[in-house]
Amino acid sequence: MRIRPAELADLNACILLDGSYQTDRVWQMEQREQDGEIIVSFREVALPRMMTVAYPTVDAALVSHWERGDCVLVAELDNEVLGFWDMSVHPDQNLGWVHHLVVARAYRRRGIGSALLRHGAQWAWANGLERIMIVVQSKNYPGIRFCQKFGFEFCGFNDRYFGNQDIALWFGHDLR
Repeated sequence: MRIRPAELADLNACILLDGSYQTDRVWQMEQREQDGEIIVSFREVALPRMMTVAYPTVDAALVSHWERGDCVLVAELDNEVLGFWDMSVHPDQNLGWVHHLVVARAYRRRGIGSALLRHGAQWAWANGLERIMIVVQSKNYPGIRFCQKFGFEFCGFNDRYFGNQDIALWFGHDLR
């Protein structure tokens, strides 16, 4: 397996990858007002059974990021795209924003996502970025654990970010 910058011909294969995932846990959000304060909390909740969750649509923004020269990497084996990393660059904030880290279902838990993350972080550092942010669905418990495994820390949310109304969780990691 090899990690390399994506080529135009790779982008369609990236868009077609199945990013759905299975989970038996979610991060549940609770929001309440008390004594003039808004209190928001998240807690890990076990589901009654395993569920399969569709991955948000990978759209034309991937092509736009690639055309701009942002960090779009692919993992390939025998000319087959097994996964990809899509990170837009925000130089005014010294920040890389990871929109997608997807590995084909048949190749998960083999170190491909880890390799994409390491290469993406190296690219970010080499290009003067100081921080990486990753957005994850609150239902994507495997993705949340993956981020935490690599030292990413929860740093925010948006409760209306995804088209399916799932909550977006932001995890950040300093490269310094």
